[in-house]
Amino acid sequence: MYELNSTSENRSSSAACSSVKVTGPLFSEDAKSILSADALNFISALCQQFTGPLSSLLIDRKRQQETFDGGVLPDFRSDTAYIRDDRDWKVDDIPELLLDRRVEITGPIDRKMVINALNSGANVFMCCFEDATSPTWENMVNGQVNMRDANAGMISYSDPKNGKHYQLADNPATLIHRPRGLHLQESHILFDGKPIPASLMDFGLYFFHNYQSRKASGQGVYFYLPKLQSMEEAAWWESVFDFTEEYFSVETGTIRATVLIETLPAVFQMEEILYAMRKHIVGMNCGRWDYIFSYIKTLKNHIDRILPDRHAIGMDQPFLEAYSKRLIQTCHRRGALAIGGMSAFIPAKDPDEMARVTQKVIEDKRREATNGHDGTWVAHPYLVPLAREIFDEYLNGATNQRHFIPNGSFNSELLLRPSQGPKDEPGVRKNIRIAVLYMEAWLRGIGCVPIYGLMEDAATAEISRANIWQWLKHQVSLDDGRPFTTELFRAWLDQEVKEMKASAGYGENRKFDEASELFFTLSTDSHFADFLTIPCYAKLE
Repeated sequence: MYELNSTSENRSSSAACSSVKVTGPLFSEDAKSILSADALNFISALCQQFTGPLSSLLIDRKRQQETFDGGVLPDFRSDTAYIRDDRDWKVDDIPELLLDRRVEITGPIDRKMVINALNSGANVFMCCFEDATSPTWENMVNGQVNMRDANAGMISYSDPKNGKHYQLADNPATLIHRPRGLHLQESHILFDGKPIPASLMDFGLYFFHNYQSRKASGQGVYFYLPKLQSMEEAAWWESVFDFTEEYFSVETGTIRATVLIETLPAVFQMEEILYAMRKHIVGMNCGRWDYIFSYIKTLKNHIDRILPDRHAIGMDQPFLEAYSKRLIQTCHRRGALAIGGMSAFIPAKDPDEMARVTQKVIEDKRREATNGHDGTWVAHPYLVPLAREIFDEYLNGATNQRHFIPNGSFNSELLLRPSQGPKDEPGVRKNIRIAVLYMEAWLRGIGCVPIYGLMEDAATAEISRANIWQWLKHQVSLDDGRPFTTELFRAWLDQEVKEMKASAGYGENRKFDEASELFFTLSTDSHFADFLTIPCYAKLE
């Protein structure tokens, strides 16, 4: 039963349905329609079935990390060797609509950006409810409204500042929804009195409100799954998909997923993940920025695996090249697609800088196409034609290059090989500036931010604080011989924040003090927080 209390006049309502209770405000008629009784019944059914198993999986993550912290290195599983050794199995046939994914654009759930991304000329728009979005309650609910309207072909937007009107063009990109990761919770919906898994909220509401409109347009319901670490977590999602298809009496395979390989543990279980999800999975993606963060986090206690300045870590590093090629090799052997990583550059006004950006993007996309990727990611519509031109050349009229399987073993030694590079003051200061600028915006409800010519998301702040945390823990000496200490970090942080404040101005809604203090704590705490978005979320709400 769906109930509303009598506090709607102060925009703070409560809705209850079975064991699910919505405590966030129902701030619009659209919000009420998204959080309908039937939708909440489905969310309740998902929570009833899957919150317990998910809690166990998250405990398993912590136990595994404890072994890595104790000195064990990640490796391929002996108990699943039979899956890797069996060369006969393949993933199920990929829907025709998903066979050509040569250029994908990613972005947040903001209504105007959704329209621009769908109209960008990319094959796919991955709409991100996770790292590219600050998860305020209003953002999360309005994001579902935007998804519903986009899938119905009726999304439009008029900018109140300049009166410009945005609407959906013909032949928009294929929409793929990225729910929040398994580690995140949604505090505004409770199940048995506790916050529900954010992944179930995002997945459940999206499927409920869109499966019929997508079927009417000849499409299934497509997802990008972030931050998986194991075969068991993939099997959990497969069970969610099976349950959902049965709940709504739709055909098996209506749901199709692409898995982001953006954690170090997952790269050692890619075949197992494909196997566990073989009815629903269509491909994997190199989520390389989060992968660098995961490399640091997973190996944070290993003094022989300290990464240099994150700004010097490119895809030419052996451990990242092996990651890319092993993903391609694994996916293509099993009939799945292998999508390349993000080019986060945005257009520059200066012609010389724009020429540099263009060359960087060309080099990056050419490397991916040469390695054998079937497509790639960009963060800005301007880069869509540039990436398309490169992949058109390498695909040579085909929709993908699943026939190409890179040679090589790409073994654990390569996947874990230490990297060489600078450790210096400019790198630390740039980490500080980028992380604080991003976190300050995130705390104001903005999750995708242009910073120094790049479109940054949460992975930016994660790599920055992990880089600094690891250097402080292991008492790294900078290239000029100075020891990198907490005191030095504090001094540089204070200097950089002072300059940021002066540059940005002192608007009453700015969050520099909160962001910088949280960044300092996360970078210096003896316990490494698994994800900064968890303590940030507590500040956000």
